[in-house]
Amino acid sequence: MENTIYIQMKHRMKLKKGAVIRLGDIAQLIVPDSLKHLHELQVLKNTKDVEKKFIVLDVMAVISKIKNRCPDADVQVIGPTEIIFEIEEKRKASPSIIFVLVWLLLFIGSGLAIMNFHEETSMQTMHQKIYWMMTGKINSNPYVVQIPYSFGLGLGMILFFNHLFKKRINEEPSPLEIEMFNYQQDLDQYVVLNKHKESTNYSDDH
Repeated sequence: MENTIYIQMKHRMKLKKGAVIRLGDIAQLIVPDSLKHLHELQVLKNTKDVEKKFIVLDVMAVISKIKNRCPDADVQVIGPTEIIFEIEEKRKASPSIIFVLVWLLLFIGSGLAIMNFHEETSMQTMHQKIYWMMTGKINSNPYVVQIPYSFGLGLGMILFFNHLFKKRINEEPSPLEIEMFNYQQDLDQYVVLNKHKESTNYSDDH
């Protein structure tokens, strides 16, 4: 029991090229006082010339490094058995330019999507009928219906995405966040299955 090490690895980390990763960086450890130095054990290096986007490090490689340092250690693994490192790329454009470009793309794309939807569903004709039902008059441009509808459409989008600029309306995740989470899970699973054979290529062999 004095040499028992409990290790719980993180699932994903971002990694800068050339960084040296230590055991304490990638996992939560419960170790005896005599083995506190294991927090500084190097588990990943030589990443300066990595050309790939992802590196997968398997827990078996981590255990092997721990055993090399402490042969009598009893390693108990809790949770994930591999960690995915995402290599951060240098940004060639400033964040503000990227934000403006993405904002313009989303604004134009969503605007076209809404207009095409309204055209296919004859929304203007529907507004004219609603105005006629409310007033008994025919109006080709019933702004009294169209303007509140436009504001309601925007409010509905805010409620749907559960965000007003950077402020979250409530703690419930939005459908977009759930889809992004599912996408990330599928991406991680794909990376693990396809990169498993390369998981220790960039780790220290000593």
